[in-house]
Amino acid sequence: MKKKNLSKKLYGEDVSFFAGNNSFLNDTNKEIYSIKDIEYITGIKAHTIRIWEQRYHLLIPKRSDTNIRYYDDADLRFLLNVSLLNNNGIKISHIADMSKEEISQKCNELAQASQDVNGLDLLTDTMMAFDEKGFKTILSQHIMEHGMEDTMSKLIFPFLERCGILWITGKVQPAHEHFVSNLIRQKLHVAIENHEHIISENQKKFLLFIPSGETHDIGLLFASYMLRSRGQKVIYLGSSLPYEDLRSIMKTHRPDFIFSTITAISSKINIQHFVDTLSKEWQDTTILLSGNQILNKRDLEIPSNVQLVFSPSHFSDILKPFGPQS
Repeated sequence: MKKKNLSKKLYGEDVSFFAGNNSFLNDTNKEIYSIKDIEYITGIKAHTIRIWEQRYHLLIPKRSDTNIRYYDDADLRFLLNVSLLNNNGIKISHIADMSKEEISQKCNELAQASQDVNGLDLLTDTMMAFDEKGFKTILSQHIMEHGMEDTMSKLIFPFLERCGILWITGKVQPAHEHFVSNLIRQKLHVAIENHEHIISENQKKFLLFIPSGETHDIGLLFASYMLRSRGQKVIYLGSSLPYEDLRSIMKTHRPDFIFSTITAISSKINIQHFVDTLSKEWQDTTILLSGNQILNKRDLEIPSNVQLVFSPSHFSDILKPFGPQS
């Protein structure tokens, strides 16, 4: 039996958990996009893009020699800006009356809207300057004062959210993503190693993986940390795992839970097919799924052995029966 996707509002302010917005960059590495590419990357339906073009003249698609429409990087960034404003409550008719400069400025205002309670401005400054020592110092201090889970939930994920806005407004480049992502991974790896000795009396086995074609793993690493800090057994298979490898490992190790995320805006994975395949192949295993591309799919039908994970607090609630947090 399947049920419709539940509202992420159940878990309030930290719904970006495992969304791992480190996928803020367009990782398709293309300069020319079809309207289907634009739909995959932005989440805006192709027919909606056509309506915006025809009714509001927001964008004029380019045409190939054979009259096939296509878009370039500038078009992609512009549509991501428009989508950002629209998703933040600004009507498309109002956006259409704004100049590109006004749209960009409004997006910049959104990036600066949150107060720097947890050091977001400091992290942003060190990222822009490629200041490794400064970035590490801020993270280390926050971890010492608040712990790893609080740091990820209230500092790192909001920071990555801000970086997403900075990318679509042209303020950051792919090098910035690689710089901060690697430093965040380093902190997570150290934290995970510090908890490998913990074993819960009610230990369960969790298999963690990201499907083939998906490379963003910060959310998955954080899930591994949360599990290990609660004494759970973790089989961490990382990103871009071929399905046949997953099937082979499942036969041998038979975990109690599978955990996976799909995050990248450019992912071309059929989400419903992915969910249904996991559910049908391992009907006796509880499957936990997260990531923007899963959580934001409004029409997703969820099989009975599949559960969505909306936030760190939600995941913590799921894990409570299996052992206390250290």
